[in-house]
Amino acid sequence: MIRLSAITPSGQVHLGNYLGALRTWAREGTDDDVYFISDLHAMTSSHNPQRLRSMTREQLAVLIASGIAPASVCVQSDLIRELGALNWVLECTCTYGEAARMIQFKEKSLGRESVRLSLLTYPVLMAADILLQGTAEVPVGEDQLQHVELARALARRFNHAYGDAFIVPTAVVPKVGARIKDLSDPARKMDKSAQNSAGVVFVLDDPDLVRRKVRRAVSSTEGIANLTEVLASCTGKEPEDYTSRFSDLKNVVAEAVIEELRPVRDRTLELLADPAELDRIRASGAERARERAQHRLNAALRLSGLS
Repeated sequence: MIRLSAITPSGQVHLGNYLGALRTWAREGTDDDVYFISDLHAMTSSHNPQRLRSMTREQLAVLIASGIAPASVCVQSDLIRELGALNWVLECTCTYGEAARMIQFKEKSLGRESVRLSLLTYPVLMAADILLQGTAEVPVGEDQLQHVELARALARRFNHAYGDAFIVPTAVVPKVGARIKDLSDPARKMDKSAQNSAGVVFVLDDPDLVRRKVRRAVSSTEGIANLTEVLASCTGKEPEDYTSRFSDLKNVVAEAVIEELRPVRDRTLELLADPAELDRIRASGAERARERAQHRLNAALRLSGLS
């Protein structure tokens, strides 16, 4: 059974990404699963090409350094020919109404005079990501359930109209993991594309920077709860009662975060310093993903009359 998950290179990987997703992928994933960097999805709004390229490489290194099996990791754009072909087939299966009613499109386009067409159509590309790999389960948050349902609808519609080519995937909402909030504003979650990163701990932050960010965490009730959540997620233990000694809590949290991220940070920096090895891992993952996808794409093209 294949499971598929992705991370978008809109910014550096942060502590919330690692504790809430990457660490789980490494612990529970298998070589049959697919974990990819969705660089094509990062182009639905204005972007800097050089930064996109850099963030994609960095995220690839972080995924490998987190312990995810290299054979299961790939970069979305390395399959652009296969995805482009299937995306067109699925766009010819999808209706405008289905795409336009996606909640994220409505939210992100609200009040804007002009948006990229890809913001409307990227859920179809997401469906292509899922269906091309023969995915059986897609672990997603509540905000992505609608997109997986679209992939299910398109798979069923194509299979019914032309013949069985696709596995109909199932959305799986994982057990609630670490919900790490911004240290300077615990009312919002950590965001790798946040304009103000003072409260965001990135995986590649050096230890002194981690300490400074944690020490500046707000001392509200929500801030204390966020820090204790971070501590419990890093140590696997319920934190002691530091509420009356907030400075002690900050010091303990900072050191726990540094130790949790240290091996990931070190390995990521090693990979980034060895571009040939990172390129080899990337090429190998892409080749494996293509091999798994090719017969499904060929079937879809043949059944729809294109080959």
